[in-house]
Amino acid sequence: MKKPSTTRRSFLKASLAAGTAAVISGTKGRAKIIGANDRVRIAVAGLNGRGGSHIGGFMGQKNVEIAYLVDPDAKSVSRRVEEVKRKGNYSPKGAADIRVALADKSVDAISTAAPNHWHALMTIWGAQAGKHVYVEKPMSHDVREGRIAVAAQKKYGVVIQHGTQNRSNAKIAGLHEMINAGKFGNLKISYGYCCKPRGGIGFKSPSVSPSNLDWNLWRGPAVIDTFHANYVHYNWHWFWETGNGDLNNQGTHQLDVARWAMDPKLTNPTRVMAIGGRFQWGDQGETPNSMFGIAEYPNGQQLFFNVRNVNYKGYQRQVENEYYFEDGGKIIRNEYFAKGSEKGEKLDIPDGKITPGGNWGSFINAIRANDPSMANGNVHDAHYGCVVGHLINNSYRLGKNVPFNKKAGQFGDNKDAFEHFGRLHDVMSNGVKVKDGSNYTVGPWLNFDPENEIHTGDNADAANALLKDFNRPGFEIPTIDKV
Repeated sequence: MKKPSTTRRSFLKASLAAGTAAVISGTKGRAKIIGANDRVRIAVAGLNGRGGSHIGGFMGQKNVEIAYLVDPDAKSVSRRVEEVKRKGNYSPKGAADIRVALADKSVDAISTAAPNHWHALMTIWGAQAGKHVYVEKPMSHDVREGRIAVAAQKKYGVVIQHGTQNRSNAKIAGLHEMINAGKFGNLKISYGYCCKPRGGIGFKSPSVSPSNLDWNLWRGPAVIDTFHANYVHYNWHWFWETGNGDLNNQGTHQLDVARWAMDPKLTNPTRVMAIGGRFQWGDQGETPNSMFGIAEYPNGQQLFFNVRNVNYKGYQRQVENEYYFEDGGKIIRNEYFAKGSEKGEKLDIPDGKITPGGNWGSFINAIRANDPSMANGNVHDAHYGCVVGHLINNSYRLGKNVPFNKKAGQFGDNKDAFEHFGRLHDVMSNGVKVKDGSNYTVGPWLNFDPENEIHTGDNADAANALLKDFNRPGFEIPTIDKV
């Protein structure tokens, strides 16, 4: 028997609190104008981990009120409501479903620190409801939903700011202005590192979800049938249905900085590849804990990225960016090294152009000015920064096992790529002590049309299938014509 469809209207009626308007299926509108002295009321969604930073950040802003605290975990809601009452001397409302806050016309903005698979849908729903949106990185869980978030911002005119705090750093902005002005010659490679030690997550058996957790809402768009305790509240990062691995977790910050330094006219790469693996841990996680990724852009500039999470004696933590120039010069840790020189010159970097106020204050300033262009890390920056990470991940996901060796990468005549991958390989071999008989996952080169955001050439069908996740009924990302 054919299963009856559930319309969005009936789903919302069933899931929202009684008397709450179904904002997504009905009312849509642009954000209201907020005067310089008017109170900005924000709903924070996702109250564990990074959510605490959102709460503290907005409570630190003048004339800003946290109106709602939203999470499918009732214990988290209760705990955070009491915290804000104690520190803020006012009483926010608690809710399990973000749509309760979106239906409240007195709410001006939402701030989402929910798991990655929720980011784009909350951003799109927020824009449709006329709410400004601060969205934690990465803005999207896949390429297509990021493009739809861009369309939603354009249609409804709201401020969307990405949780890439480096965009509020005037010194990084100033350095990139120097690079773009040709101060060091032509930029050849913009390099990001996400090398911070992590551990394995073991195995958790399928079980009944805790009574305090609304498992239906936690899953939201993600197609997951069964609960296990490794999802909640952090290790969801290491599963493809809910997270994007460290490349588009912590790495989103350094990916964004790397792309920011490149020619400002660039959007997406023309081809990408990845090589890596999930070594040593033997756990339930799916995403790589070691990876080298490459993205090539239409003007010949390249973005390299290095993920290295397995701890070992002598581990070098690197959460940073480097810049390599065509004449052989390079910038490492704010020192410029001329070609062949081992002595760096400390850079005197002027402040670059940003909206003041830090990442939280700049968002509020953009809201008060009703000017989306003021966002430090606007919707376009967010989308293009996330896309390159998604594409590199997708190459890895389409990869094949190759014996662990220094020549495993398919870099052709790219000597720079071979050199930098070789450094990662040496760490994995000599530091981590990856054993003989292990394998790398070597992803194919994926060609990408940067304007139309679709793969072409070899492996196009398989790669295009990864551009958009399936969504659960009631939590579908709208098509771009229906946004």
